[in-house]
Amino acid sequence: MEVPELDVPGVYRIETMALKEGMPLVLDMTRSVYPHDEIYGQYCTVTEFVDAPPDEVFEYLADTRSLCEWTYSMRGFERTEDPEIWVSDDRIGSHTRIYTRTVANAEAHTVDYHCAWDQADHLWMIYLMRVVDAQLVLNKPGSVVTWTNCHHPFYDDNGYPETEPQGRPVWVGDFWHLFAAGHLLELRNLKAICEHRHANRQPIKPEWMN
Repeated sequence: MEVPELDVPGVYRIETMALKEGMPLVLDMTRSVYPHDEIYGQYCTVTEFVDAPPDEVFEYLADTRSLCEWTYSMRGFERTEDPEIWVSDDRIGSHTRIYTRTVANAEAHTVDYHCAWDQADHLWMIYLMRVVDAQLVLNKPGSVVTWTNCHHPFYDDNGYPETEPQGRPVWVGDFWHLFAAGHLLELRNLKAICEHRHANRQPIKPEWMN
């Protein structure tokens, strides 16, 4: 199939830029040190290998209640009037309730947590997760889990200030610069839990969730 020419500014293809011209451009984009905001300012992605079967890791993540085990601060999950939404305490925010709806796709092994502090009408904090079969990408058994967050404007300016508890000293966006490290800590929690249960021949998704 012949690929048509593209007359689009800012698109670099071998048809319009030879390798000897493109290589210096790529090398110039490669640095030994990167500013934190350049890597994690608008999007925050963390990745970890988990020595446990991908189907079981996915099934565990797809249950909203798993968050009470592997996250640092979400505890005490209860169902709301909407059967798809759970409410819990986010203990990094004093007196903060966090609402969560989980959207999972078993075929693609994606698990998206739609969350918000204080209110359930607009779940704008979206945590995008994917479980990949490590046999495909690393040639060994296990799972590769990726987790991405996008810097929604409400992280900088609460879109629902009227729902905020009086006197709370922090807002979730105050921690954005720590999201990469904080989420990696939580992802390593997930790794430790899944690997421990798998190594000890226990179900990764515990019986109490069934």
